[in-house]
Amino acid sequence: MTPKQQRLAAVIAIAALLGLAVWLVLTALRDNIVFFYIPSEIPAGMEDRAIRLGGLVKEGSVDIDGLASQFVVTDGVGEIAVSFDGALPSLFREGQGVVAEGRINDGRLTASNVLAKHDETYMPREVAESLKEKGVWQGSDE
Repeated sequence: MTPKQQRLAAVIAIAALLGLAVWLVLTALRDNIVFFYIPSEIPAGMEDRAIRLGGLVKEGSVDIDGLASQFVVTDGVGEIAVSFDGALPSLFREGQGVVAEGRINDGRLTASNVLAKHDETYMPREVAESLKEKGVWQGSDE
């Protein structure tokens, strides 16, 4: 084998190992990545996948029974029902921004964590931009 062929074989071997490493990392991360969505952007087929859902708590949709709560998150276009078994943040209320983390089952988000905003700077940028695009933004334009 000539030196040129040896270098080519080495480059091919390194590229194959690098490709294998990238594939292994992406395979391992696939189940741990949590995507952020607003209600009108949730794609079909998201059953039992971890997501973050952001938007506004719909007026008149909150039902709290002890630690079990149910409410609807909306972005002005789409809506999704959320159920949460745990203590809601003290700043949680209707008409305010919220981010819920959990899994979608039967068209309903079963949340494992709920975050409520305390002012406009707390809302994730993606939620604020989406609400501005939909024309339902309630905060300042900073």
